[in-house]
Amino acid sequence: MALSVLAHRDELGVGQGRLFIDGSWREGSEGGVWTHIHPASNEEVTTFATASGADVDAAAQAARRAFDDGRWTSLKAKDRKRLLQRVAQLIADHAEELDRLQTLDNGMPVSFSSIYQVSSHIAADVFDYHAGWVDRIAGETIPQYTGSDMFTMTLREPVGVVAAIIPWNAPLLLFAQKAAPALAAGCTVVLKPSEYASLTAFRLTELLEEAGLPPGVFNLVAGEGSVTGEALITHPLIDKITFTGSRAVGRRILAAAADGIKRVSLELGGKSPNIVFPDIADPDLTAAAMMGMVSMGLSGQGCVCHTRALIHQDIYDEMIDKLATMAGMCVLGDPFDPATTSGPLINTRQLERVTGYIEQGREEGARLVVGGDRPDGELAQGNFVNPTLFADVDNRMTIAREEIFGPVLAAIPFKDEEEAIRLANDTDYGLGASVQTSDVKRALRIAKAVRSGTFGINGFTVMPNAPFGGYKTSGLGREGGREGIDAFLETKTVNIGLSDAAF
Repeated sequence: MALSVLAHRDELGVGQGRLFIDGSWREGSEGGVWTHIHPASNEEVTTFATASGADVDAAAQAARRAFDDGRWTSLKAKDRKRLLQRVAQLIADHAEELDRLQTLDNGMPVSFSSIYQVSSHIAADVFDYHAGWVDRIAGETIPQYTGSDMFTMTLREPVGVVAAIIPWNAPLLLFAQKAAPALAAGCTVVLKPSEYASLTAFRLTELLEEAGLPPGVFNLVAGEGSVTGEALITHPLIDKITFTGSRAVGRRILAAAADGIKRVSLELGGKSPNIVFPDIADPDLTAAAMMGMVSMGLSGQGCVCHTRALIHQDIYDEMIDKLATMAGMCVLGDPFDPATTSGPLINTRQLERVTGYIEQGREEGARLVVGGDRPDGELAQGNFVNPTLFADVDNRMTIAREEIFGPVLAAIPFKDEEEAIRLANDTDYGLGASVQTSDVKRALRIAKAVRSGTFGINGFTVMPNAPFGGYKTSGLGREGGREGIDAFLETKTVNIGLSDAAF
């Protein structure tokens, strides 16, 4: 019997999606339509309207009006805070539905979607956390520095209209990570989800509407990056662009932003190292975590997945065996089946890309320990790749340099701490990194020496109240924490003359 997700579509009541502009749902002005294909079965699930340049213009105009007339920024802080808290509560109330929608969006196993950092509960937490900032955004008074009879203070003001563009791999979390801080700061938003995972964004937008956000404060435009995204990043009414995705698109956004000197935040992926020393407390648990990060859930399709395993030579062979064992414990299958641990790649293009990298790893001399192939039977109709482990990888090989975005782990031996740090930093990326050791002093030395935006010691996570972002080509700016709010604020200095002679 062939794998099918259409019953879940019907159960969730998914229909044709539309654009949300200026407080109303509408079709695209040029009749454009995108067909959503499910990656686990390659079935046609539904269609949704795509935004033309004219639709993007309408959304940007609506967001600009909503910002300029003060319908959002002039609300009392307590009222804006309560609205965002209401959004958080609605997301929590619809948690099961949203998690299942995310599975229908991108094939993430529902067992993973509902409990990890990509779940609806985390999305609710992100909105709740940022709601707490609304009445805490404040300037400061500045001590008099010269002899002038002046009083100086600063105001923190919203940057304006925000274009938010999110990828397909974690639509629940990333919708919240973009929209929540922007709205908390007082900005208005035009959000574009990935065309490969828009269903969750449609439903979340309905919840924002239900919460009572004024018209124009939040707008949703779906469509392809080459049309909808390009119109959005080049629109003259956009003040800031926040984007999570590939380096290639990030470069295009920087170029487009240069014309209007738009503010930009970018999170552009990584090639994160996981450094393992012989004094780890539990080798089996360490191996499970290392292999699990690239093989469980979305099968390595995560920006911060630790895809380079740097293993001390004294335990290298032992850990390779354990990693291979853990890879064999992954369960590919129907993403709606609670027993499934690992999902498909998002589309056939990504499938070809990942299998191409695997073949390149073989050609360049890496030792294929396990995986490297695709499952047969009913799973052959989907975009599945078996968890893959390469050993004896040289850090100059392609599979160690480029972000594969698939279930591929490259194991690299090292002899001492100095070499481990050198290998960890020998990359164009700098998003995440970890070290596994019982030596706290060594762990802290390495944490300081490795150039990454987030560093884990005997574990790794991303929290909504902590800044997240990358060094080097992994991006610009931070999301989460105070830095995440600051990214959507401008600072205005105000000088007040205290005497007639002040000027």
